[in-house]
Amino acid sequence: MSTPPEEYYTEERWNNWLDRLREEEIDPDNEDSARLLLNLQDDAAIAIAKVVTACDDGELDPEAALEELARIREIVLSDVEFESEEKRILIDGVQTSLVCVFYAAEEYVANGVADDGTVTEYVRAAADAEAEEDLDAAITYCAKAGTRIIDGETLEIAIVDELEYGLVAEWVNGLDSLQTALADPELIEEDD
Repeated sequence: MSTPPEEYYTEERWNNWLDRLREEEIDPDNEDSARLLLNLQDDAAIAIAKVVTACDDGELDPEAALEELARIREIVLSDVEFESEEKRILIDGVQTSLVCVFYAAEEYVANGVADDGTVTEYVRAAADAEAEEDLDAAITYCAKAGTRIIDGETLEIAIVDELEYGLVAEWVNGLDSLQTALADPELIEEDD
């Protein structure tokens, strides 16, 4: 049972998305450009959700699931070279959002669901911690919120409007992708 029954995500898949980003004119204010970035983020979140679901279903034991998450993390969070500084910043934003998705999935597989707060309470605690420049606490609270999302609790998107722009807002953006991935775990076609 310690061998994954399938490749959940490949370096080739990630690189295909990056190649599309390199080829296209990217304007974050343009709907098609924004969709491409969101699809790239959602695609990785779907792979993460599939690993967590496989663990829940007994297809992967927790150790194998954590190894698979680490393998995907290495692909998705590796340094990316872009000639365009703007594209590099945009992909960095996607990677930042996904950091929290990885932490949440790992926390869920290793320790289960955080049970001393709701998604909203954890997100607000993360925002408070960020305001106090305690980023370790902020990511921990966001990861706990993520375990609640994996367990089926809904991230109310209205909470995003309360957040100052910063790391917590980026991480919550990633949690929104995780929530979408859990609801509809179909891989996104790269040529959409």
